[in-house]
Amino acid sequence: MKSAGDSLYANRVKVYPKAVKGPARRVKWAILAFCLFVYYTVPWLRWDRGPGQPDQAVLLDLDGQRGYIFGLEIWPQEIYYLTGVLILAAVALFLVTSLFGRLWCGYSCPQTVWTDLFMAIERAIEGDRNARMRLDQAPMSAAKLGKKLLKHAVWLVIALATGGAWIMYYQDAPTLTVALITGQAGSSTYFFVGLFTATTYVLAGWAREQVCTYMCPWPRFQAAMLDEQTLTVTYQKWRGEPRGKHKAGDPWDGRGDCIDCKQCVAVCPTGIDIRDGIQLECINCGLCVDACNEVMDKVGRPRNLITWDTLANQEAKTKGGAGHYKLFRARTFIYIGALLLLSAVMAVGLFSRAKTELTVLRDRAPLYVGLSDGSIRNAYTLKIINKQRAVQSFRLSFTGLDGAQLSARSQDDQDVPVAALRLAPDSVGTFRLFVKVPKAQLKAERVAVTLTVENSETGERAGADSLFIGPSVP
Repeated sequence: MKSAGDSLYANRVKVYPKAVKGPARRVKWAILAFCLFVYYTVPWLRWDRGPGQPDQAVLLDLDGQRGYIFGLEIWPQEIYYLTGVLILAAVALFLVTSLFGRLWCGYSCPQTVWTDLFMAIERAIEGDRNARMRLDQAPMSAAKLGKKLLKHAVWLVIALATGGAWIMYYQDAPTLTVALITGQAGSSTYFFVGLFTATTYVLAGWAREQVCTYMCPWPRFQAAMLDEQTLTVTYQKWRGEPRGKHKAGDPWDGRGDCIDCKQCVAVCPTGIDIRDGIQLECINCGLCVDACNEVMDKVGRPRNLITWDTLANQEAKTKGGAGHYKLFRARTFIYIGALLLLSAVMAVGLFSRAKTELTVLRDRAPLYVGLSDGSIRNAYTLKIINKQRAVQSFRLSFTGLDGAQLSARSQDDQDVPVAALRLAPDSVGTFRLFVKVPKAQLKAERVAVTLTVENSETGERAGADSLFIGPSVP
C-alpha cells in the first residue's frame, strides 16, 4: 500500500541506446532507408490522366474532392474504400503480430523509423552511449552548446522535410515546393507544415520510447494477438541462468551463459531488460539479439542466448525437449481467411465500380403544382455523376406513371433535352426536372416512380426511386 508521501508518477529515466551491429540492425537500416525513400519520392511520381487532370501519381486532392492512386480515382462518396483499406491493414497487422510479435513496431512503424533516424544523427554529432551520457552530465560549455545546437538544427531540418513531404500528398509536389520557397503558399499550408514539423521533432527527438510505451494504444491490446506459438524476442532463461560475471579462463560448470554484462539493456531503444520476459515496452526489434551474440562470440559461448523463439519452444527446451514451430494454427487461418475475404470484396468492388451514378431529390415546397390544363406537376433535382474522362450524353427516362411528360433545365436555367443530357468529363451535372402528369392518371396521392439515366455511348444505366405526389384521390 502506498504511503501518503508516495507519488503516483515517476520522472522519465532518459534512455541512451548504444550503437550495435548485426543482422537485426542491418535489416532495420534497410527498412528505414526503403520507408524514407518511398515517403519522400512518391509525391514526385507522375501519372498521365489526360488534359486538365492532375498528373501526380498519388494525390489526395481536397480542393478537387478526389483521391488519386495511380490509375485509380476515388470520389468523395466512395470513402468506404478507405475504410476497407484500413480494415485490411488492421487484419494484416493482426496476422503478422500473431506470427512474429510486434514486427511492425520494431521495424516499420513511422515512430520507429524517424526515431532511428534521429538517434543516428544524435550519435554522429554527440557520440555513442557513454559519450552522450558524459556530455549530458557535463557543465554547459561552448563545445557542448555547439553540439546540442547542431543536433537540434539537423533534427529540425529533417522534421521540416517530413512535414513538407506530407503536405505534398495533398497538393501538387513541384508547385507546392515553389510556393513554399517563394512564400506564396497559403496560410493553411504553412500551418500544417509547421504542425507536422513540430510533431516529428517532438515525437522522434524528445518523446521517443514514451510514444511507444504511453501514447500508442497498440501495446495495450497486442497481447491478445499473441499465443504460445508466436515468435518473439526471447531470453533463454534455461540456458542463461544462473547468471553472473565471468573472467577469461574460469570454468562454465554450474552456471549459465549470461555474464550479466547488460549489453542487451544498453542497446534497447526502450531501455528494458529482455531477461525479465515479454514486456509491454518491448518492440521486438531484435537489437538485443545482435548485442548478445557479439558478447557470446567474445566469451566463446554459443550464439542466440537471446533469440526469436516461441513460448512453447522455450517450455519444451526447459524440459530437455527440442520443440517445434507451428506456423498454421486456428487464429492464423482465421486472420488469413478474413484477409482473403476482405481483399476479394475490395477487388470486386473496385473492378465493378459504376461509371455513372444518379441521385434524385424531389421538391418539398410546394409538394405539387396544379397547372391550368388540369395536369399535376412535380419538380425534382437530379445529380448525375459522370466518372468517364470524356464528355458523355445521357438519356433520361421516367417509369411508374403513364402519360408523364418530362422537361429539364440546366444549372444556368437553360432548357435541355431529356434525351441528351450532356456532362463534362469527370464531373457532376445538376439538372432540374419537371414531370407533368394528367390528373386522371393519378390513382393515388403518392405514387412510387423510378428515374433512370442511360449512357448513350456505353449503355450503362443508373436509377433512383422517388415519389410523385398529387392531390387526394376521392
